[in-house]
Amino acid sequence: MVKAIMVMGTASDVGKSVVVAGLCRIFHRAGIDVAPFKAQNMSLNSFVTIDGGEMGRAQVLQAEACGLPPHVDMNPILLKPEADNCSQVIVHGKVWGKFDAQSYFARHHDLFRFVCESYERLARAHDVIVIEGAGSAAEVNLRDKDIVNWPVANMADARVLLVADIERGGVFAQVLGTVDLLSWGERRRVIGIVVNKFRGDLELFADGVRFIESRARLPVLGVVPFLRDLDLDQEDSVAIERYRSNHFAPEKVNVAVVLLPHMSNFTDFNSLVAESDVALRYARAPAELTGADVVIIPGTKSTIADFDYLEQNDFRPALQAYVSAGSELVGICGGYQMLGREISDPFGVESGGMRLGFGFLNVTTELMASKTTTRIEAQPIEREADKTAIVRGYEIHMGRTDGAQLAPRFRILRRLGDETAESHNDSNGDADGAMTDDGRIWGTYIHGVFDQPGFRRHWLNQLRERKGLEPFPLAVSENTNQKLAAAMDRWADHLERHLELAPIFGAVNFPYSQRRTGNQVVTKSQS
Repeated sequence: MVKAIMVMGTASDVGKSVVVAGLCRIFHRAGIDVAPFKAQNMSLNSFVTIDGGEMGRAQVLQAEACGLPPHVDMNPILLKPEADNCSQVIVHGKVWGKFDAQSYFARHHDLFRFVCESYERLARAHDVIVIEGAGSAAEVNLRDKDIVNWPVANMADARVLLVADIERGGVFAQVLGTVDLLSWGERRRVIGIVVNKFRGDLELFADGVRFIESRARLPVLGVVPFLRDLDLDQEDSVAIERYRSNHFAPEKVNVAVVLLPHMSNFTDFNSLVAESDVALRYARAPAELTGADVVIIPGTKSTIADFDYLEQNDFRPALQAYVSAGSELVGICGGYQMLGREISDPFGVESGGMRLGFGFLNVTTELMASKTTTRIEAQPIEREADKTAIVRGYEIHMGRTDGAQLAPRFRILRRLGDETAESHNDSNGDADGAMTDDGRIWGTYIHGVFDQPGFRRHWLNQLRERKGLEPFPLAVSENTNQKLAAAMDRWADHLERHLELAPIFGAVNFPYSQRRTGNQVVTKSQS
């Protein structure tokens, strides 16, 4: 029978996702066939698999840690909030419906069946499953409707690690309060506690470890120090707050990303943030655009609502002044739709009705009742661009944008995963996006447009040259991608130094041993 280890938390944002990813990489390096699983994820940060299914980005990161291609069975249910009490529900990669909280919970029996189906398929294919819980392990008001925490632990017969975040304070109350609220059956599954994001001298917390162990009657399997500059996909709120107050600098390319209420896929900017010559800031108000060399309006789950938000907060005159000064303006997905002349919603996909867009691009968008989810490969159309500067990303949108009078931004080389993509994208099926004649205002439906080093460096060098800065060689951006690729092993090494892994391996019936070569930790297991 497949063995499972489950990571639950004392609260949201304690680091469950990255702890799961790190354990996945440790198991994978030990030669174990491991896969990640999260029954239900709530996030606007999603990804498209090779066969056109939509899933949460956290499970994509975890799949990569396992050396596996992402599959929707790793995240069978994805909730994409559209309002405070309403979400689009994605089941097995496809839209299942739009529900408020009460209607959603009323369907929890059907939803849990979907969860079980996905888990069973993964369990048949892999030796170990590392499961991520959601929120707190002690959501007592939702116990009878839970489909992601203890019912999954019971279904998988999983042993549980409880993760707490010491950085936010109150770690003793977090741990002891959570343990106290567990039933006897739940508590017996917990093999230990992990204290995450510690800052300072670990020796000073030794008394704290002893106190937790004596009161909780559970071992503390590790106190994990905060790891700076961890270049892994983080939860939306973590990444955004990290770059809210970034300072612009004259020697850098200064990028302002407009912070939308329903912003989606902030991971579009991870590669930009990692570049040494980029300063990126999330801008909540027009004044925070000051000093930017380029402004980006990102993707959104609710284009019309977020467009209204920008109008109400006086972004239109700020953007007009910015464009008049000759600066660059970019729209991605929903942001691209906003840059056009008109956004209409005849099918009531969002709020219905029509809005006059910002009018920076001569395109119009009609929101569609069905969703396009497709992987995409493209190349920039501009004459001076290196034709080897390939863009690889994905589309997730519910709109068709037409603008035959404008040059497209990219030429589509390949689409994978959605047979409806051509009809639901731009009017020209072999092209994506639109741009002005001077190329300084452009939009695209491609998420991940900056991920490949060739296009990213070409684009950044254009911006550098406008500022009178020397261009950087392609190798700078290639090194950035190598650094991002190495981040998972850096995190796994960090966990291996600070966790007692023998009980964790033992919980899934694999002995654990390690040997060190310099600063490298090499893990071995024998079945």
